[in-house]
Order: sequence, then C-alpha cells, then structure tokens
Amino acid sequence: MRTYIVRRVRQSLYVIVGLSILVFALLHLTGDPASVLLPPYASANERAEFRRQMGFDDPVYVQYLRFAGNALRGDFGTSFLQGQPALGLILERVPATLELSAAAMAFGLALALPAGIVSALWRDELADYFCMTMALLGQSIAVFWLGLMLMTIFSVGLDLFPVSGRGGFAHLVLPAVTLGSYTAARTARLTRSELLEVLGQDFIRTARAKGLWEGIVIAKHAFRNAMVPVVTIVALEMGTLLGGAVITETIFSWPGVARLMVQSIYERDFPVVQVGVFLIGAALVALNLLVDVLYALLDPRIRYR
Repeated sequence: MRTYIVRRVRQSLYVIVGLSILVFALLHLTGDPASVLLPPYASANERAEFRRQMGFDDPVYVQYLRFAGNALRGDFGTSFLQGQPALGLILERVPATLELSAAAMAFGLALALPAGIVSALWRDELADYFCMTMALLGQSIAVFWLGLMLMTIFSVGLDLFPVSGRGGFAHLVLPAVTLGSYTAARTARLTRSELLEVLGQDFIRTARAKGLWEGIVIAKHAFRNAMVPVVTIVALEMGTLLGGAVITETIFSWPGVARLMVQSIYERDFPVVQVGVFLIGAALVALNLLVDVLYALLDPRIRYR
C-alpha cells in the first residue's frame, strides 16, 4: 500500500509541474502581454517600460522560474484591477464555490445511488423505467435552461426560494439542484450498469446459496464491488462541479471562483485567471490522487498494479 501511494503522489507532483507550465503559458499564448494588458492608446515607450517592469524582457525560462518560485511562496501576482494579491481574491471566493459544489454533489449522490440500486434490483420493471427516464432527462436538459426554469417556477412563481445571491440554506437549494442534476443522472446510470454486472458474478450466487440475507448480499458484496467505477466518476464530477459552475454561478449571481474568473477574463485581469486555473487544476489532481487511494481500499488487488 505504501509503495502504491508513494508512486501515485510522485505522479501527481509531475502533473502539478506540468500544470504550472500551462498556467505560466496562459498569458503568453494571448500574444504580447504589453499589448494585451495595456490600453490600445499606450505609446511604444510605455509598452517598453511595462515589459521591463514586469520582467517580460527576460528569457522565457527565467520568467517561468521566477513565476514558479513566487508560486511556491503563494505569490501569484497582483490583480491589475483591484491592486490586491490575486491568490487572496480567489481564496475569498473558494468557500462559496466549495459550498455550492458540496451541496450539488450531496444532492446528486442522494438521488443517484438509490435510483441506480432500485433500477438494478428491479430491472426492466416500472421503477427501472421511471428512474432511467429521469436520468436521461437529467443528462439531456441544458443547465442554463433548468436553472432559469427553476428560478421562474420556485422563485418568481411560488416565491419559495430567493432568486439569486448567497445567504442561508434557501439561497443554496436552486443552484445546488441545477448544478447537481447532471451529476445525479450520470451517476445513477453508472451505478445501475455496474451493479447489474456485479450481481451476475459467481460470488454473488455463492453468497445467496449460503443463505445470506439479500440486504447483506447487496450492501456488503455487490454494492462495494460496484463502487470502484462509481468512485471514479464521482471524483471526476466533483472536479467538474468545482471548475464548471460558471453557468450556475452566473445565473444565480453566486459569488464563487468560476464567476470571478469569467469576470477577470472579460476585464483582462490575468493574474486572477492564472491562480484560478492553477487552483482548480490542483484540486482535480488531488481528487484523482484520493481516488487512487480509495481504489486500493475498495479493491486490495489494485495496490499491486
């Protein structure tokens, strides 16, 4: 187990280094930084002075080493618009994004796991058809349309929930349902397919032949063995929720990281964009590492591969 984890940690560190290179290149891929960051009416002397002050005249590898060294100290530069550390601006929005993502994932799992289990146990029956039809709708409906419809019905029409903003539990319900609907649908379908495959295995028939209670067979033997692919998709979905909540945060005016990054892109505040991309990428790497560790706990055979 220890060797397995050390190997996965080392691979994750390589990915983080590659991510830092991509984040560093983000600004340079847009062209001359001075042309992008300065107003169009800036003179040639002003552009030259800006490049000198920002270190853009140095060789690219020197710029990257300086960027990486500053990043290790938590210094990703200063926001061009607000004059504050870019990392601080992002970290201020992280709690809001984590709150929304966790609520959306909790909603998705609370809906998906029971639906997938019910569909697998009552295959080709009415409950199966109903759950999978709902799952298909959840994957087909556009997030922005669902958000607007929920807002129209439950906020404007019934006045049950606030229209937008962040506050108490009531503010969280509609954004979480909107963001978690696709996750719920996808996870439910995967849970059903994996559980059906496991239920057909010899060890399940053996457990039943030994006279074990059906609930123990499903919970202890079938469900656990079906969870390895589900854990993968859940971790990937959590990363998607963290980085892909742009539409939901925009519709409901949720003050999260994704909304700040979109605003920063429009305003060409690239230090904020850089640190946002890096933190989201690092979160995805950490989630994948966590999944690798959970693999070894769920299936001991994996640790030797």
